[in-house]
Amino acid sequence: MTDIRGFAPIVSRGAQVLILGSMPSEVSLLKQQYYGHPSNAFWPIMGALFGAFPDLDYERRKAILMENKVAVWDVLQSCQRQGSLDSNIAWASIKTNDFANFFSEYKFIRRVFFNGGMAEKVYKKYILPSLDQRFAYLEYQRLPSTSPAHASLNLAQKIEAWKVIKQPVVK
Repeated sequence: MTDIRGFAPIVSRGAQVLILGSMPSEVSLLKQQYYGHPSNAFWPIMGALFGAFPDLDYERRKAILMENKVAVWDVLQSCQRQGSLDSNIAWASIKTNDFANFFSEYKFIRRVFFNGGMAEKVYKKYILPSLDQRFAYLEYQRLPSTSPAHASLNLAQKIEAWKVIKQPVVK
């Protein structure tokens, strides 16, 4: 098992949408970039939705997301994991990020989207019970994972599902 620490969030003061993953892959950790694996569909999807195409410089892609009020972070701050698969995370090693402080600081975030099942599962188990009523306004939705391990949908189907992040806030 390897000790892994996640990244600081991609976020701006005006962020309205938060996309949550679980923990960066080995390739992402090496590159020090969210969704750094070339087969991950995250940046192609962000390219289709906002123009943050994978061939752009990473700093430019981050800036485009922030300009579009999209934040990116992971549920986990650290964990132990063998390889890159979420299924290999040692549950006893999980340490989550501080979402109460995060949502207090970034007050315009209204919608939280989970990039796959593990992010949602860990958030609902460890984070949601600890958030008080101040954050009852948050809307949650799980989206299909952008991971290359999630191959049941093609890129066009994933883009279609992810379009929801551009819709206005319901509440």
